[in-house]
Amino acid sequence: MARTPDGPPPPPVVQRLRLRFTKRGRLRFTSHRDFQRALERAVRRAGVPVAYSAGFNPHPKISYAGAAPTGAASEAEYLEIALSTKVEPDALRAALDEALPTGLDVVEVVETAGGALADRLVASEWIVELPGVTPEEAATAVVTFLAADRVEVTRLTKNGNRTFDARGAVVRLGVVDTLPDLLVRAGAQVPPPPCAILNLVVRHTTPAVRPDDVLAALRSQALLAPPSPSRMTRLAQGPLDEADGTVADPLTADRNAAGA
Repeated sequence: MARTPDGPPPPPVVQRLRLRFTKRGRLRFTSHRDFQRALERAVRRAGVPVAYSAGFNPHPKISYAGAAPTGAASEAEYLEIALSTKVEPDALRAALDEALPTGLDVVEVVETAGGALADRLVASEWIVELPGVTPEEAATAVVTFLAADRVEVTRLTKNGNRTFDARGAVVRLGVVDTLPDLLVRAGAQVPPPPCAILNLVVRHTTPAVRPDDVLAALRSQALLAPPSPSRMTRLAQGPLDEADGTVADPLTADRNAAGA
């Protein structure tokens, strides 16, 4: 006979909220598991009435989507949290932001309008800084890369080396003159010249093509080899406009439903 946990079942979910948060500065080196632990501690510290799963080992009902790789900064990370008691989204944002370390900053909280958040995260826009590379060198490499139909790269995964096409996922790639205002307001500073800055839009695929995969492709296809480590920052992730290659805000539908 199957055992059942003692005691009453956990309270039902009465509200689901979606959060946008950042990974800035030194916190870009936090892994996804590091962030999960930090968030769960912050939830307890802030007294958030998070809902829990049933069973012998209950877990907080928090869903993560499209996490940036370790070492990459981001202005657009997302998660969804289920609550057993309704709260004001702005109050939860302030409480969680206060409980999290500086650099992991909760920017916005909205009540979900339904549907799967992960289904809206179709593409990402990135800024990639290349210290020691001139804009002219980067532009030449970009032209060579974009002219190719396919550029294979190999990445070490937990299941061993995996080879895949990095070119097919790239929607847009170019050299820009300065950092976007969003990053400047967040305190980002460009390294001393020479430093090329790439603007990259990449479609979310399986396996995921990351900015470092595109840099590996630029190295193999166009011999672009930066002498110093690059710095990658995600500007946005969400629905992709196929016509112009822009990435929209995935929380727009939730925001509109809340204001209806």
